[in-house]
Amino acid sequence: MTDSVQIGGDAVLTPRTEALRARLRLVAMALVPVVGALVLSGLVLLALGVNPLAYYSYVVERGLLSPYGVQATLTRMAPLLLIASGLIVAFRAGIWNLGGDGQFLLSAVVVAALAPLLIHVLPDWATLVVCLVVGAAVGAAWSVLPALLKAYQGVNEIITTLMMTFLGVSFANVLVKLAFRDPATTVPQTRTLAVADRLPRLFDTTISSGLLIGLAAIILVHLVMTRTAFGLKLRIVGANPRAAIHAGLPVPALTVAVFAISAALSGLGGAVEILGVQGNVRADWNPAYSLTVVPLVFLARFNGFASIAFVFLFSVLSIGGESAARRTGVPNFFTLVVVAILLVMLGITEYLDQRRRAAGK
Repeated sequence: MTDSVQIGGDAVLTPRTEALRARLRLVAMALVPVVGALVLSGLVLLALGVNPLAYYSYVVERGLLSPYGVQATLTRMAPLLLIASGLIVAFRAGIWNLGGDGQFLLSAVVVAALAPLLIHVLPDWATLVVCLVVGAAVGAAWSVLPALLKAYQGVNEIITTLMMTFLGVSFANVLVKLAFRDPATTVPQTRTLAVADRLPRLFDTTISSGLLIGLAAIILVHLVMTRTAFGLKLRIVGANPRAAIHAGLPVPALTVAVFAISAALSGLGGAVEILGVQGNVRADWNPAYSLTVVPLVFLARFNGFASIAFVFLFSVLSIGGESAARRTGVPNFFTLVVVAILLVMLGITEYLDQRRRAAGK
């Protein structure tokens, strides 16, 4: 079978070849920013007097090759996958929910305060289930105001969700230092959930079973968004809200639903982080996972399975980067520099691709 046919002297690609080229373009659009970010980050390391090959080798050794590092990497993935699944729902529906950090942290603080109290009155499994549900509910509740303003007043959700993130982070710190503070400690923090009462480990390792929750969530979100009528409605709203209104879709209700689902998944990520790893929340703790996951979801083109791969890559970089930073004298936040460069490279790649497609028309 040929890959092109001849029409009027011009070669026309077959649908099969067109589909293959489209897939290759998507792969290139995902890999080029990653490779470019690693190269540019290496140049930054050179400017700092650090051997980039040594830095990256330490990253791979710690985050991917050592048994403890792999377990830490897989555990780190759990909240990131839940946040990514929430972002996929929002972005596919054309909604910019950038309030994930506030939803995540506020849910984490509430769960951290609630779990040590419930463990004395409920069975372990019931405590974990209740706290997971409460975490999701707190995240969803924190999105109500931006959802209503977007759905019924048309207020830009980027502004409102970022404002709610600022408020959520500040409110969470107030709760830790005042209402939920453990009186038995000198450093402001919530009471600590004992390791034995947290989410079970997998296969006699240190890997939290929260990883399974994260994998299940992102796969379910992918299937719902690509294989169900509800997902189709959300994609129509995201592609063309006016057309969705003319088609009779309840756009305001769907908008509120998207906010609730997206924020609930971010809140669930906060609950999983506390119940699976941290056990408590200290004052001023904010891992800022949500804004970090945004470029990973874009690189994956809102595909759940591809997002798993990029979250794994970032987790390796994050866990391995901590060890590499200590060995090479680079600041711990250099991983965020790599992510920032990745964002720039993603924007440049998108711009060049749009120009190429416009020139080809």
